[in-house]
Amino acid sequence: MDKEFKDNLRDFVENKTGGCKILVVGDVMLDKYYYGEVTRISPEAPVPINHILSTEETLGGAANVAHNLALLGCQTSIAGYVGEDHHGETLVDKLLARGIDYFDIIHTNQPTTTKIRIIGGHQQMMRLDFENTAPVAGDDANNLMENISDQLNETRSVDAVIISDYGKGACTSDTCQKIIKLCRKKNIPVIVDPKGNQWQKYSGANYITPNLKELNAVLEMPAQNKDKDIEVAAKYVTEKYNIENIIVTRSDKGLTLVEGKNIAHIKAKAQEVFDVSGAGDTVIAVFTLALAGGMSSTAAAYLANLAAGVVVAKIGTYAVSRDELLYAIETFGKV
Repeated sequence: MDKEFKDNLRDFVENKTGGCKILVVGDVMLDKYYYGEVTRISPEAPVPINHILSTEETLGGAANVAHNLALLGCQTSIAGYVGEDHHGETLVDKLLARGIDYFDIIHTNQPTTTKIRIIGGHQQMMRLDFENTAPVAGDDANNLMENISDQLNETRSVDAVIISDYGKGACTSDTCQKIIKLCRKKNIPVIVDPKGNQWQKYSGANYITPNLKELNAVLEMPAQNKDKDIEVAAKYVTEKYNIENIIVTRSDKGLTLVEGKNIAHIKAKAQEVFDVSGAGDTVIAVFTLALAGGMSSTAAAYLANLAAGVVVAKIGTYAVSRDELLYAIETFGKV
């Protein structure tokens, strides 16, 4: 990374993120962690006893994308669904505490999507999911779309829209297509984090950000984690599903941006990886923020890759802070 490029990245993170407005739409979740230590087996059954030492609740799914944006100073709003339950109250309180505009959240009679993880030492022992993954339709879906339309029809609505699909029912084909078509009319870029193999619903999006597993879900022959394989697969899916550009996150291989003839393979920083959960949220958040702030797509992808490197070195769902991202910029390439 040359000095001028590094200075430009640093200047953006320090001074320009606050001028960006981004709407996140998708599957809003609450992540709960129980951290403990395991020293013996239960006398009641052949299972380990985890002595819980601490607990943590944090924003997950689309809410984690919004959390990443807010921590970096972006003006952030979120649209999705929560239940009329304790988990929903906790989630909304956390959005409020982080300065995220949550007024486009719809309250439903379904449970708030919540994932409880039991951690023993550094090892996840169990996950408990509270959710209803049926596609949201009817009045709830109509109300969500009405809220989104109202926001996008404002004089200066947003600089970009992120669709964060976790397959929990918020991102139906109808909702995704309505959002994408409305944004295209208003020249607002849409960046999608996909789930499943029905990518037709993302048709017309400006960027899509699958990981390798998600990319392979829509391929007849799985791609290997090699540059050429990724290039071929990326071009195939963008043409097939009418998506303009793609960023493939590749774990320890970094990420690949395919934007027409512009192809960039951006390597990950060599480091110990503890947990890749949440890294995709950070990539789409930072990439979109940089793009909305006027950076080139390649520079935006580079910054997103640095941010993901911070997150994978943490345990559990994690949102990168401005200071951590600045440190990653400063120290990249140093031993």
